[in-house]
Amino acid sequence: MKLSSSIAFALLMLIPYGCQNTGMGELQEKAIVKDAAGETHQGVRSRQRQPVYWRNFKKPGDEVLKKRLTPLQYEVTQKEGTEPAFRNEYNANKAEGIYVDIVSGEPLFSSLDKYDSGTGWPSFTKPLEPDNIVTREDRGIFGARTEVRSKHGDSHLGHVFTDGPAPTGLRYCMNSAALRFVPKDDLEEQGYGEYAKLFEKQ
Repeated sequence: MKLSSSIAFALLMLIPYGCQNTGMGELQEKAIVKDAAGETHQGVRSRQRQPVYWRNFKKPGDEVLKKRLTPLQYEVTQKEGTEPAFRNEYNANKAEGIYVDIVSGEPLFSSLDKYDSGTGWPSFTKPLEPDNIVTREDRGIFGARTEVRSKHGDSHLGHVFTDGPAPTGLRYCMNSAALRFVPKDDLEEQGYGEYAKLFEKQ
């Protein structure tokens, strides 16, 4: 009887320590902090994307951005590059949701203002959050144009033209590589719940 009691006691003592050694604590810790591209800073992809608090975003250094972004995303957002027309992620995207800065996560455009401009790049008639958009004159090989950048991420997004449809007459011609699409069903989970009401059927 004493031997059985001793064995039972020993087994009970082992259970808590066995749970602590599953490695889950380390996995959860690595999955807490994510950047706007959906990666943890430790390079481990979380099973569930955490909310993006873009209002507190501080742009990291160039070397960090090179690691977080794909070569095309880096070339477009940091070097004012342009992705190929038609052969990009969001030109033909017709799903409902919002488009955010790939670097900072700040909200930029809505699918409700997206239209097919025939140019091969995702185009919008107006920004979702005008305060997150910065424009400046861009003088290059194509002449004088108006560049569009994000306020918090300081990412090059594309250009805005005055040949768009009514009512604004504007065409925000953006690079897919500068954007991340958040479907309407994921807005709450990803920290953009305030925009969910835009897609409620009246």
